[in-house]
Amino acid sequence: MLRIGLTGGIGAGKSTVSAMLVDHGAVLVDADKIAREVVEPGQPLLERLAETFGAEVLLPDGSLNRPALASAAFVDSDRTAQLNGLMHPAIRDRTAEHFASHADAEIVVHDVPLLVENSMTPAYHLNLLVDVPAEVRLRRLMDSRGMGRDDAAARISRQADDETRRAACDVIIDNSGSVAETKAAVGHLIESRIRPFAANLTAGRRAPRTVLDLVDPADADWAGDAQRVVAKLRHGTSDEFTVEHIGSTSVPGLPAKDVIDLQLLVPDLIAARELEPRLAELGYPGTEMSDHLGEGGTEPKWFHANTDPGRAVNLHVRTADSVGAHFARAFRDLLTEDAGERERYLQVKRELAAEAKAAGVTDAQMTRTYAESKELYFLEMRRRLVPDSFD
Repeated sequence: MLRIGLTGGIGAGKSTVSAMLVDHGAVLVDADKIAREVVEPGQPLLERLAETFGAEVLLPDGSLNRPALASAAFVDSDRTAQLNGLMHPAIRDRTAEHFASHADAEIVVHDVPLLVENSMTPAYHLNLLVDVPAEVRLRRLMDSRGMGRDDAAARISRQADDETRRAACDVIIDNSGSVAETKAAVGHLIESRIRPFAANLTAGRRAPRTVLDLVDPADADWAGDAQRVVAKLRHGTSDEFTVEHIGSTSVPGLPAKDVIDLQLLVPDLIAARELEPRLAELGYPGTEMSDHLGEGGTEPKWFHANTDPGRAVNLHVRTADSVGAHFARAFRDLLTEDAGERERYLQVKRELAAEAKAAGVTDAQMTRTYAESKELYFLEMRRRLVPDSFD
């Protein structure tokens, strides 16, 4: 399934957006609803709460007395930790049950108010932020929920700020306008990205790509995009492997095609082969390929490309001691530190891209021709940066 995390600050209208996603066929798993489920009468957690914090946390009818629990649990950090130690495992297990019950669903949306605050975003293929500026949310809380200004402001301040949420999420849904505008934005997102993403993931195929022109780095957030992708890959592989941002988008100030290149380092090719099914589940189907080292030399690796049509990513799985891994890192560092070489490489890229376009080749041919035409330059750089590989 395509796992989507959905979040937004209090008063942002997250429930409105989640309902729209459900209308488009997504299955919803609601974190707030689960938090209420696990403390309903008859649930084991409720009995444990009474044992830990006293019988006064129960109402006469046996249901949870929330104000009493808050008074008992939030008196100091130790008592709060006790509460979290009981609540979090119960919520985690119940959430897993909900996901398991929808194992055949194509798209599952997990609505989590504290998705960012609890550092949960790496667990999802895609994270959506319902975005409304804090001042607008403040007015909404006062108008629609009757909160006083100080109370509303305090609740907002206890959550992540707007910039932190935006940096952590892949897609921002502006909900500061009309319902019709938000509905149109959600519909476009579903048709242009989410539904194709889910279909590609199910089929185990890479998202198709059109010809990519060089993009000014000022118009992109490659560092942020790479950071989010790396976090997902590391989480999805249990933090077992090093994942590095390489290629042109890793070099500050260098215009590049809008593709994030990463390399994941494994101890050997057996590990790379065994890792392929897991990477495919994460949205990175792959195949065994080779790095061309020049002068007829090759070096085996695995190459993966993602299923998300909204963010192009190439993932090179290389052995940690390979020439390819060493060169990718050294070349990135050279371009970062050497402005002259950075400008020279940019000129090479511009000339080759122009030549490929002028030849009138297809998109696939242009991509292949562009890559192959850079090999002479890369051979020169390999001789300079990894000379031992030519001995």
